[in-house]
Amino acid sequence: MRGFPPGFVEKRCLLNEKFITLAATGFGSGYAPLAPGTAGTLVGIPLYLAFSVMPWPLWLITIIAFTCLAWYVSEEAEKLFGQKDARRIVIDEIAGLQWSLFLIAPTVLHATLGFFLFRLFDVVKPFPARLFQDRLPGGLGVVADDLAAGVYVNAVLQLLIRLGGI
Repeated sequence: MRGFPPGFVEKRCLLNEKFITLAATGFGSGYAPLAPGTAGTLVGIPLYLAFSVMPWPLWLITIIAFTCLAWYVSEEAEKLFGQKDARRIVIDEIAGLQWSLFLIAPTVLHATLGFFLFRLFDVVKPFPARLFQDRLPGGLGVVADDLAAGVYVNAVLQLLIRLGGI
């Protein structure tokens, strides 16, 4: 490119690939040999704890922005890894957990129950989550099923809290 020093564009592309890889794999948790999705979900817990201290409108805007980032990163990671929804892409689980625990008080019980329910719903993929994964293209398909699982989990947790079960 004209006007840029030699190697600038190549370095910029390499930095972008490193960012995509680091973000997509949840700081490397997606490389876990067993259950990378579970390892990635665990990375979402400190993020939830950080977000949960925000006023709820800012919390909502933040997880919407994070979900959009997850969509972009997942899309780029599929290209980079050369595989549709590669197991090592776990940013979608991190985003899904944020929706699971949105407006849920940060207690050990809530975080633990939200974590296990999210993993269950993410594996089972209740309707229409599986359709989202199978029919939506690229990064949107990668993230949408986890978003659906997160919304289901949030509804269950809200109900349990309101009924006094937890």
